Amino acid sequence: MATKKQQRRRQKERRHEYEEVWVDAEGKELAPEEVEQVVPEAAAKATASPKKSAPSRGRSGRVPPPPSWRRVGKRAAIFAPLMFVTVYIIGGAKLTLAGKLFQTAVLLLFFIPFSYAMDSIQYRNYQKRQGQPPKQKQKPE
Repeated sequence: MATKKQQRRRQKERRHEYEEVWVDAEGKELAPEEVEQVVPEAAAKATASPKKSAPSRGRSGRVPPPPSWRRVGKRAAIFAPLMFVTVYIIGGAKLTLAGKLFQTAVLLLFFIPFSYAMDSIQYRNYQKRQGQPPKQKQKPE
């Protein structure tokens, strides 16, 4: 059996984000009429000691940065040793060291443009969700 505190938390989680729920000091939910009496007191306290809070981003989470080759290069530098170790383990005794390095380079040749393309797609989708028009490349005249 859940405690009263747990039940209140679950009820709060089930509500939509746009609903405001006011709870008094005893933990009881207040009706909207009762809130009007309590709000002026809370507003007086809020003006006495203003607190800075971080801006809320909602459900959008982290803002994806625009794609860049530098970031893709750093990502490739991180994954290259992992790819080499994988090729080294899977390749076994069939391949020489030079063959394993060549195979890792081939994997990187596929990984780098694919990674840039995925960054581009992710950034464009984010812009579409935000309602921003996609940036057009300017053609030299």
